[in-house]
Amino acid sequence: MASRYSEVYGAWKTDPEGFWSEAAEAIDWFERPERAFEAEGGIYGHWFPDGVTNSCYNCLDRHVEAGRGDQIAFIYDSPVTSSIERISYGALLDDVKALAAVYRELGVDKGDRIIIYMPMIPQAAVAMLAAARIGAVHSVVFGGFAANELAVRIDDCQAKLIVSASCGIEPGRTVAYKPLLDAALTIAEHKPAHCLVYQREMLRADMTPVRDIDYASALAAAKDAGDEAGCTPVASTDPLYVLYTSGTTGQPKGVVRDNGGHMVALKWSMQNFFGVQPGEVFWAASDIGWVVGHSFIVYGPLLNGNTSVLFEGKPVGTPDPGTYWRIIAQHGVAVMFTAPTALRAIRKEDPDASLVANYDLQQFRALFLAGERADPDTIRWAERALGVPIIDHWWQTETGWPVAGNPLGLGLLPVKYGSPAVPLPGYDVQILDDAGHPVEAGTLGNVVVKLPLPPGCLPTLWNADRRFRAAYLEEFPGYYKTADAGYLDDDGYVFIMARTDDIINVAGHRLSTGAMEEVCASHPDVAECAVIGIADDLKGQIPAGFLVINSNVSRETSEIEQEVISLVRDRIGPVAAFRTAMCVKRLPKTRSGKILRATIQKIADRQPWKMPATIDDPAILDEIAAVLHAKGIGV
Repeated sequence: MASRYSEVYGAWKTDPEGFWSEAAEAIDWFERPERAFEAEGGIYGHWFPDGVTNSCYNCLDRHVEAGRGDQIAFIYDSPVTSSIERISYGALLDDVKALAAVYRELGVDKGDRIIIYMPMIPQAAVAMLAAARIGAVHSVVFGGFAANELAVRIDDCQAKLIVSASCGIEPGRTVAYKPLLDAALTIAEHKPAHCLVYQREMLRADMTPVRDIDYASALAAAKDAGDEAGCTPVASTDPLYVLYTSGTTGQPKGVVRDNGGHMVALKWSMQNFFGVQPGEVFWAASDIGWVVGHSFIVYGPLLNGNTSVLFEGKPVGTPDPGTYWRIIAQHGVAVMFTAPTALRAIRKEDPDASLVANYDLQQFRALFLAGERADPDTIRWAERALGVPIIDHWWQTETGWPVAGNPLGLGLLPVKYGSPAVPLPGYDVQILDDAGHPVEAGTLGNVVVKLPLPPGCLPTLWNADRRFRAAYLEEFPGYYKTADAGYLDDDGYVFIMARTDDIINVAGHRLSTGAMEEVCASHPDVAECAVIGIADDLKGQIPAGFLVINSNVSRETSEIEQEVISLVRDRIGPVAAFRTAMCVKRLPKTRSGKILRATIQKIADRQPWKMPATIDDPAILDEIAAVLHAKGIGV
C-alpha cells in the first residue's frame, strides 16, 4: 500500500499537541487530560499533565471488561526448561490482582519502589503489572546481575520490596539468583523489609526467616482468601518505572518513565509503526531486564490487546539455530522484533539458512531489528531467508520507543540499506557539529532531537534532575543529545554510524567505525565484526577490526584478514589507515547483545578498565586480549 508516512508526520509537525491529544483517545483515563502538554512542567515540559489513569487497568482490566478475558495474553515458551504455557488475559488479571494485594499486605503503597530481579518467566511480568496496579514504581534488574550492581540499585531507588526467583536457566547451566541477592542485601546500606522469592524446581533457594517470603504460597493464600487490589488512580506524570542503564560505573543512571505519555506512545507505535492489530501474536525476543522487554514484551502488546511471546532461551543452542523459526511457526507470530546480533549468531551457525525450510512461516509479516547497527549484509541475508521485510529501526533506553524506522503500519517506504529510515512523529531529528551548528545533508555529526521530546520519553533521571540536564540537554541547548553520530541524507533518512565515542580521529580525519564495520561485514566469510580505534603515536588513532567467521568456513584466517583489509581500503580509501584485522572466536557483548567496544579499546590501549556489569561471558575478554597480544597490541 502507498505509505501515509508523509501525511502523518506532517500532521504532527503542524499541530503536535493536537496530534498527541488524538492519540491519547486510545487510552482509558479516569480523568481525561484537558491539556496535551505543559511547557512549564518538569525539565522540558510534561505530557497530559492533568490526566489520571492506571497502566495496569489499560493493559488488563479494560480488555477483560470488554469480553476478551479468554484471549491469550502471554505465550511462555522456554526451551531451556522444555515447557510452553499459555496465559489468558483473565488468568493474568487474577494473578496480578492477588499479587498486588500481597504487595499491599507487605506495606507497599503508591510511589514505593519494588525491585524485580527475575529470569524470563511469567511471574516477572505479573510482578511488574501488580506494581503498576497499586501505583508503586518498579525497577527491573536483569536476573543474575552481579551482587554489587544490584546493591547500588537497591540503594539508589530505596526499594521497599524485592521480588526475585531462586534461579535462572542458561543453556547448559543453572544460575543461582538467591546467593547473589543475599550478597547484595549485605552490601546495600538500604535494607528492604521483605523479599518475595519464586522457587523454581530446578534449584530451590534457602530462605531467610521473616525477611524472605515464598512467592507462590503468598499468591495462593491471597487467592484463597479472596484478597485482590483494585487499580490505584495515578497522575499521568507519576512514575511507572525506573530502569537503570546498563554498564554504569559509580552512581547508576535511573531512567524514569511516566504513566500517561508512555501508554499513549506505545499504543500508537504498536499499530502505526509495528503494524500489529489487537488479537495478533507479537514477539519481541529480548529480556524484561532491558527497555525492549518493558516496552514490547509487557506494556506495548498488552496495551494493544496482542498476544505476546515470553521466550526463555537463546537464538542458538536452545537447541539449534532454528529456534526462532520454530517459535514463529508454532505460535503464529505475525511480527517479530529482535537484535541484529541474534541474527548474526544464527547466520554464523546456519549460513545458508537451511533450517528455515523446516517451518511454515506463511503468517509471518515482518522482522524488526534494533539494539545494534544492522549491517546491510545481515539484512539482505534475512530477507533472502525469510522472504519478509526486515525493518531496521533506532531508539534508546531513554526514549522508550522508536525514534526512527520504516513504519509498517503506515505503509513501508523505500528501503535504504544502512539506514533505519525516517524519524517518527514526535521526533524532530537534526544533525549538529560540535559547536552546535546544523550541518549539510550527508555530513557526519551529532544526532540530536529538538525539544520537547515526545510522550513516552524520559522526563528526567531518578532523583537526579541536574545530572539529567548535564548528560542530555546542556551541550546542545534546546536539543536532546543522543550521543550517537550520524547524518541525514537528502530524503531525510537517518543514518546512525556509531556512538559519538566510536568516531575515531585518524591523522585529523573524523571516521566512523560503523562505516568500516559495514564493509567488514560484507565479506562472505564474516559472520559479525567490531571495529575500534586504538592509540597510535603517529596518527593519533588507527582502526583495528575484529572478525568472527562463519562456522562452515575452513580457509586460513590470515587470508580472510587480508581480504577484509583490502575491502576497507578499496571502499573507504587509504585515509582509513585500516591495516589491522584479527579473527576471533567471539566478541564480548552485554546480555542484550551490544558489543563492548569501549572495553576492547581499553585493553588494546593498556588503559585501566573495569569488568562490565552486563557482560555475557567474562572469559571472552581474555580471548580478545590473547589475540591482541599475539599481534603485539596492548602488551
